[in-house]
Amino acid sequence: MAYAVPIPGRHAGHEAEDTGASPERVPAGRRLRRVLVPVALAALAGVLLWFVQRPAGEASVFRTAPVARGDLLVTVTATGTIEPEQVVDVGAQVVGMIREFGRDPSDPDRPVDYGSRVDVGTVLAQIDDTLYRAQRDQAQANAQRARADLRELTAKLRQSERAWNRAQELRQTGVISDADFDAALADVETARSALGVGEASIVQADAALRQAEINLGYTTIRSPVRGVIVDRRVNIGQTVVSSMNAPSLFLIAQDLTRVQIWASVNEADVGRIRHGQPVRFTVDAFPGETFVGQVVQVRLNATMTQNVVTYTVVVAVDNPDGRLLPYLTANLRFEIDRRAGVVLVPNAALRWQPRPEQVVPTARDVLEPAGAVAPDRGRVWVAERALVRPVDVQIGPSDGLATEVTSGDLQEGALVVIGERTGTSSEGEASPFAPRLFGGGRR
Repeated sequence: MAYAVPIPGRHAGHEAEDTGASPERVPAGRRLRRVLVPVALAALAGVLLWFVQRPAGEASVFRTAPVARGDLLVTVTATGTIEPEQVVDVGAQVVGMIREFGRDPSDPDRPVDYGSRVDVGTVLAQIDDTLYRAQRDQAQANAQRARADLRELTAKLRQSERAWNRAQELRQTGVISDADFDAALADVETARSALGVGEASIVQADAALRQAEINLGYTTIRSPVRGVIVDRRVNIGQTVVSSMNAPSLFLIAQDLTRVQIWASVNEADVGRIRHGQPVRFTVDAFPGETFVGQVVQVRLNATMTQNVVTYTVVVAVDNPDGRLLPYLTANLRFEIDRRAGVVLVPNAALRWQPRPEQVVPTARDVLEPAGAVAPDRGRVWVAERALVRPVDVQIGPSDGLATEVTSGDLQEGALVVIGERTGTSSEGEASPFAPRLFGGGRR
């Protein structure tokens, strides 16, 4: 027999909930999604609408620099090589083997070498002179023989002259034949001719002796000037051969207290180089130090390398302490023009161009394409809140970073735009690696 036991909290009226869900009974997670999805869509639509409708000026922040007054130095840059002002190439005029070097005047215990300071006549090297001494001795013997022959010929001439005198006396008495008379005359004339040949032989022998002595002297290589040995090009035991060109043994810089720089200047800049122009230069051997010089010559023998034409400009430099060594590479700046106390604007301000929506409405027509701009005209943009205003100016020379403003409605201290930076970062947060402008800002 079965009994029905009632369950607490449930009654017959609730049986419908067990068999089917009511439309009013919805899970909480589903109701939350129904609320959040429309809200998220509305927020996204608002963000997109803000991006579309926001002003164009809020898309970037202008980077500006002040118009300042200062000094302007216009230069032309070039590179060159330091050269001694006068260089003597000492060679050999005879053939032979280098036997030894001369002694260094400042230290007799060591031979002359690179950097040795020599005087006029200092022995630089000695060539083996055995052959040339033999030639000199032979020439001396020939000269002595020629003089002995001359004395013999002189004696024969005197004998012929006495025979001729007797023939003349006998001719008057008629005791000598015509044949003997003619023979006596021929003998005296022959003796006189032979004496002339003997005298010429002496001259010839003396010339050969002098030549042999000179060649012997050439075996000793001496310095022709006072200076410093820049290069030694032979070693002991090396044989030098003199042919059409004398072999080079030593290179001597005559005076290193005054040097020259041979600079290669591009053809586009050589027209602005003139005699007496001041020049400043640096060398890698002394970083951070600037030297001065002066243009003394513009050579006309241009050179072409890969279709680039350059001219050699000679710059004279005083080098009293000898710090500037020969053949150092110099980085030169020729001073073309110098302006003091002029209004300057950064070159970046002359190059920057705004977008149409960044220009004040009343000046947007200046962005329309126009004819060619004159070389002495320029345009800068002055910031006015979120927009910019154009200012046309007349420009002068430039040093590569700044340009002189000669005329125009541009006041000193005005902020000209040199660029823009997207986002809302502060203007002072420029890259630490950007070059500084003359007004203290960065470019």
